[in-house]
Amino acid sequence: MRDIDLGLTEEQSFLRDMVRKFGAEVVRPAGLKLDKLADPQDTIAKDSVLWDVIRQSRELGLHLGELPQSLGGTMEDMDAMSKIILEEEMGYADGGLAISMGVASLPFSMAAMFPSPKFQELARAYAEDMKGELIGCWAISEPDHGSDYMTDVADPTVSPQVKAVLKGDEYIVNGQKAAWVSNGTIASHAVVHVGLDPSKGMKGQGLAIIPLDLPGISRGKPLDKIGQRPLNQGEIFFEDARIPKEYMVFTPDMGIIEGSREIKISQVNGSMALVFAGLAKAAYDEAFNYASERIQGGVPINEHQNIQLKLFRMFSQVEAARAAARRMALFNYGSPTPSGAHAVACKCLSTETAFAVASEAIQIHGGNGLTREYPVEKMLRDARASMIEDGVNETMMLGAFNWLK
Repeated sequence: MRDIDLGLTEEQSFLRDMVRKFGAEVVRPAGLKLDKLADPQDTIAKDSVLWDVIRQSRELGLHLGELPQSLGGTMEDMDAMSKIILEEEMGYADGGLAISMGVASLPFSMAAMFPSPKFQELARAYAEDMKGELIGCWAISEPDHGSDYMTDVADPTVSPQVKAVLKGDEYIVNGQKAAWVSNGTIASHAVVHVGLDPSKGMKGQGLAIIPLDLPGISRGKPLDKIGQRPLNQGEIFFEDARIPKEYMVFTPDMGIIEGSREIKISQVNGSMALVFAGLAKAAYDEAFNYASERIQGGVPINEHQNIQLKLFRMFSQVEAARAAARRMALFNYGSPTPSGAHAVACKCLSTETAFAVASEAIQIHGGNGLTREYPVEKMLRDARASMIEDGVNETMMLGAFNWLK
């Protein structure tokens, strides 16, 4: 697709070209290979190509954008447009792997916010890790709680299943996180939402940074699913797991969970919007290229007006989603009060656009689109998963509507 980016700096152009090359030569081929594995356990095996992707992304420094320079990161160099370019290009290469790479930094970037020598050392170790030994996850979803974790519910009957009780200088953690924890089966550390005051329902939750090699912590098997198969997801179990008190970085009395809900949603949904605007663009490109080569009636099918109309409508949809996601991200990345409503709107627009465009791409491929020989069927499945991921679209819309009042 023709790009009309204006005023990219030399550094931004270099980043775009580097990530695009990495996506085309490493990420896309790895994603296609991982998608075809029958057993999701093979995705995380020691000889899996997944680890090649992680290691090479670390060598390129793609994990450093959320860490300050004082800890070995490149946060100060990552302006809003650079972040947009990175996420969109990674989504173009493979939506599932883009999410895996993105969430991998979460516990370490959070640790970098605190002056504790232990947390500062952890963040620096992540910056220096070229082998992929330190990987993060965000453990929020539970068997009985998904989107309602992001509500203001104070009903004690709607409280987290994973609970932590303070005893002396330690918290005792018990409960289960659901199979939807991205990177859950390979993560070394997690940002974990826990219930600290069940009487306050979801308002009584805290946030902890937890190493997942502690006694009492175990994992389920990788989830077998129709889309984003390269993104490993799995359960995490806590059975009298003991964590130092300092690991509980936010408690209900701080007001941070409730006060930062819109900020957190704007970050997560904003990232999803960019990643799947990238996937929508990839599906369009596959359809356009195929239509330029496939012969029917003695000419390439893009000579037929019905295909031309399809392709131009797809082009318009993709450009609308990309433009909206970029506008939202440019504002949210630079604002102390980001707009959760715009992030949710763009997440829904991008994911639904990706699904619609990938579906049309299959239609243009005809019977070939139904085979695994062409990537558009995978893109359709990946896009379908995104409409549920990080908050079911309908639920997120209803919640975000309140921010418009």
